[in-house]
Amino acid sequence: MDAEEWLAGYRTRLAELEARAGRAQDALARAGATATSPDGAVTVTVDPVGGLRALVLSDRTAQMTRTQLAAAIVATAATARHEAAAEAVAVMAPLLGDGSAAMRMLRGHLAAGPSRPDGDRP
Repeated sequence: MDAEEWLAGYRTRLAELEARAGRAQDALARAGATATSPDGAVTVTVDPVGGLRALVLSDRTAQMTRTQLAAAIVATAATARHEAAAEAVAVMAPLLGDGSAAMRMLRGHLAAGPSRPDGDRP
């Protein structure tokens, strides 16, 4: 293989990588998850990294104590975060390579969840 052939192949691989990255970026922009508590009282929608997008409380919450409501919100948000993380991993695996160090880092970050303002993990 001469230099021109090598360069042409390299450019082709770069163009393919750029196209895959663009598709992943588009998919991540649309990614997220919505979960509803088993009793239907709470519905939470999160972005791919677990950031809250929406919280809907049904009329059923009127019969709940504050402690019950808080627990339902936290549990439902955790379910939504788990689903969103799984979606983000599925989107990124073809781009980064399923067994790559980058995917291991992404999985670890998503599994750890968001940081609190003081920098500690919950």
